[in-house]
Amino acid sequence: MQDRPSIDELLGAVAGFLEDDVMANTTGRINFHARVSVNVLQMIRRELNEQESHLATEWEGLSGLLGPVERPATISGLAASIEERNRQLSGRIRDGHYDDAGDGRERLIEHLRRVTFDKLVVSNPSLAEEAAPSGQ
Repeated sequence: MQDRPSIDELLGAVAGFLEDDVMANTTGRINFHARVSVNVLQMIRRELNEQESHLATEWEGLSGLLGPVERPATISGLAASIEERNRQLSGRIRDGHYDDAGDGRERLIEHLRRVTFDKLVVSNPSLAEEAAPSGQ
């Protein structure tokens, strides 16, 4: 593990430079690209800060839909397994496994809503706040 500055601090410093120095002193194309860069850096920061929680939530949802399997020990292993399990879930959806109304379909919809909401938290937290289900 690295000492300070942390990854979050480094990304924040670059975003701050772009906002406070570049955007404040430019117009037009440079200003626009600085604004886009700040947004990208802030998304990366949120992704890193929420990654473990969001992966855990997605893993639980997939386990409820596809059945439990051993959870990988590392974040990268977990992400790769989730990608594979999402392919399996997509196949089940394509095959009509959730076409009939019932508990399985409701669990699928709830899982998809949760995962989509978590993605929105990273990409657009203001919109996520507006769209937050009660209790979030």
